[in-house]
Amino acid sequence: MWYLEIPSINLKANISEGTTKEVMDNYIGHFEETQKTIGNIGLAAHNRGYKNNYFKDLKKLKTGDEIKYRYKDFEKTYIVEEHKIIKDTDWSSLENTEEDKITLITCVENEPEYRRCIQGIEKTE
Repeated sequence: MWYLEIPSINLKANISEGTTKEVMDNYIGHFEETQKTIGNIGLAAHNRGYKNNYFKDLKKLKTGDEIKYRYKDFEKTYIVEEHKIIKDTDWSSLENTEEDKITLITCVENEPEYRRCIQGIEKTE
């Protein structure tokens, strides 16, 4: 049981380890160097042109939208806090953090040097 769910864009998809094309053709990929439970969880997926384009509607996410993440018995809801465009060489968004957050990364259409980066922070009651 490893999946991501984003109700506002009707996304629910399984996650697999790694961000190779082979993984991302069938799953949302987990950046191996990032956390799976606490800290900063980094995920990536295609947004167009492939068999599965799980992050095709990531650009529609707004501040305050919920991101639900589950890894085995660990389950957490995050709230979208940041939506930015980064260079494809800028991996600082994936660095581990003290606070629990989730980072979603996908390509920017027709701009191969850039990536769309969505970050959510842990939802508190």
